[in-house]
Amino acid sequence: MKRGPKIMREVLIDGICHRMEEDKSLFFVSADFGSPKLDVLRERFRERFINVGIAEQNLISISAGLALEGFTVYAYAIAPFLTMRAYEQIRIDLALHAQLKEMNVNLIGVGAGLSYDVSGPTHHCLEDITIMRALPNLAIFSPSDWKLAEKFVDYSIRIKKPKYLRLDGKALPQIYDAIEDFEMMNGFKELVKGKRICLVSTGYMTHSALRAAELLKEKRFSVGVIDLFMLKPLEEERLFETMSGYEQVITLEEAFINKGGLDSLVANILTRNGSNVRLKRMGFKDAYVFDMGSREHLHKLNHLDVESIIQTVEACKAAG
Repeated sequence: MKRGPKIMREVLIDGICHRMEEDKSLFFVSADFGSPKLDVLRERFRERFINVGIAEQNLISISAGLALEGFTVYAYAIAPFLTMRAYEQIRIDLALHAQLKEMNVNLIGVGAGLSYDVSGPTHHCLEDITIMRALPNLAIFSPSDWKLAEKFVDYSIRIKKPKYLRLDGKALPQIYDAIEDFEMMNGFKELVKGKRICLVSTGYMTHSALRAAELLKEKRFSVGVIDLFMLKPLEEERLFETMSGYEQVITLEEAFINKGGLDSLVANILTRNGSNVRLKRMGFKDAYVFDMGSREHLHKLNHLDVESIIQTVEACKAAG
């Protein structure tokens, strides 16, 4: 049974808190960034909770040091500052070292895409998929709902390598009732089986994709929806096989397009396999978003809202 909207980080931290009760090798490190659930964790595990202050670079280096001593570490900060302010430390302390020695650091970035809509472009996070995909030895998890975020806890402990978890900052509805381990390892799920056109999305945009597919169904047009929640590693052969059932794929992402993000990931898979599947990319153009307003308003201004998705699908359908 599906439950109402929840905030991903609250569910995730709650799961980590339960695991810290039984596993003394887990540490939580925060860059002076809180939440109600984190208050509970901090009080219960004072000896394994570290607040480094507003110092994301130190956050990474301290976490790497703990991981090299054999601990499993969760490093928690606002997504754009975690990925971009500390990029050199992530590259050297995590990605580089992980090629030489087993280390388990889980980067928890809150505020993917336009989660912090009214905070402006400094707090928007439209580049993280691109820059984090460029790093070897780093997994990237981009959940679309809190159920996937909850599932990440077991995955984070079992897979002993650096990982980046990009969480939406707002409460979102549940999409998944359950997800199997093999589906987690595949990295994607075909949520809706369509006919000619498929929407491939990640994170928040999967909710828009599902809404667009629902409205198009009322117009008697069946559109597929694939939720790509593991951007790296990914079972590319299985994803290609799934996309090959369509004539057209439309990628949806709260990120800059044509810069190495979700669209580039899909394009590379299609190209490497010599596919004739056509590709259309939807996301943000080569400009920051200085307009003010809600997420929905900003999406509409940038032609990424549900109505724009429907119009794009209809145009692709008409083009044959």
